[in-house]
Amino acid sequence: MSVEIRIGIVNAPRELSFESAQPAEELAEQVQAGIASGTGILRLTDDKGRVYLVPTDGIAYVEVGAEESRRIGFVG
Repeated sequence: MSVEIRIGIVNAPRELSFESAQPAEELAEQVQAGIASGTGILRLTDDKGRVYLVPTDGIAYVEVGAEESRRIGFVG
């Protein structure tokens, strides 16, 4: 299962988009806790192990997608 995450950054033309293996509910809680923590940094990890550190004061929005299983093969 993978979940797509999109983070809009203030004054940036593109959004940060990646997939995570964490459940959607867990990701939403992690985002809320990161913003409320007061540290100023939201730390997320994608499904390949890359770490994203996002300054919370620059976050315009966070979209956590629904959980989807990976598609294998060709859609025809």
